Amino acid sequence: MTDAADLRGRTADLLAAHPPATTERLAFLRARFDAGLAWVHFPEGLGGLDAPRSLQAVVDAELEAAGAPGNDPGRIGIGLGMAAPTILRYGTDEQKQRLLRPLWTGEEVWCQLFSEPGAGSDLAALATRAVRDDGGDWIVDGQKVWTSSAHLARWAILIARTDPGLPKHRGISYFVCDMTDPGVEVRPLRQITGEAEFNEVFLTGVRIPDTQRLGEVGEGWKVAQTTLMNERVAIGGARIPREGGMIGVAAADWRARPELRTHDLHQRLLKLWVEAEVARLTGERLRQQLTKGQPGPEGSGMKLAFARLAQEISGWEVEFLAEDGLTYDDWTMRRPDGVDFTGREAGYRYLRAKGNSIEGGTSEVLLNIVAERVLGLPPEPRTDKDVAWKDLPR
Repeated sequence: MTDAADLRGRTADLLAAHPPATTERLAFLRARFDAGLAWVHFPEGLGGLDAPRSLQAVVDAELEAAGAPGNDPGRIGIGLGMAAPTILRYGTDEQKQRLLRPLWTGEEVWCQLFSEPGAGSDLAALATRAVRDDGGDWIVDGQKVWTSSAHLARWAILIARTDPGLPKHRGISYFVCDMTDPGVEVRPLRQITGEAEFNEVFLTGVRIPDTQRLGEVGEGWKVAQTTLMNERVAIGGARIPREGGMIGVAAADWRARPELRTHDLHQRLLKLWVEAEVARLTGERLRQQLTKGQPGPEGSGMKLAFARLAQEISGWEVEFLAEDGLTYDDWTMRRPDGVDFTGREAGYRYLRAKGNSIEGGTSEVLLNIVAERVLGLPPEPRTDKDVAWKDLPR
């Protein structure tokens, strides 16, 4: 049985064999994965030790104290938070062995080909088609949108319609798509920030071997639920210290600029501080629940809280800083590696936070999930539930 003392010993052995000061970053990350210290709750041989998820903090603390390099989770968050749990649950042994190590080390970046121009909030209405040819491969045609990191990605998790004669939730299959394959075209989507971290992706005759399918044919919606539940935890339930994240930046502004303080702004900041702390502690409880199984619909509530707080805190900060809150460093069209909510100026945070209530599931959809799956309220009427996708009006 792996415990904290055992993990400290294994971590010490890793550091002794691969001193961070003299070991190349990628070599260290590979060695860490092979030692089972990447994500300790994963199986042995796949970066883990079948240990409780809660013990990951023991390893992380030891490595941080030793100055060991990290795997840049902000850059590879889609792989870590969405692709990896799905591959672990539904992938074949060959898929797990091939994909998980370079995913965790950051050698291969992942993106998510889910949303479409006509299937965002109603994702199950997607129209991208995957048709099997005589050789058993799948030929994929369609368009995806709002794809973070597609310009960096080697791999994508993809859902496509394989049987239009079935109702929309039942005719979908789930694939791993090689973003370097012919027929994959990535175009930038410039945002209100001036940057293009999102993309639209066009798929034209893309050939995907059946060996790159996750789950059974027609069960892609079931597989996608694993991805979506993990996505919402990854977005809304990230571990941060007390007064960390955006509320920490706002509090620092308050302390640094006493000449801008007013009673009303003080009361609003106190309210936001308390709400941020409640959200942080709720996220900690949610992560503890994860040690006992797969994430559930509660992650949707965390993502809801994250989006609302990010928008309200960034709005408060812009108002507090007055004309300084309206400044913005650079409107140059860029394609960044990730999102930095705390390392940029207030104007960036205010603009970028507007997307939080859309990405990773719109707040309206998440409210329905919380109402139906957490609170047990009656579901909204759905007249298209048993209608074949091909017969739905479009």
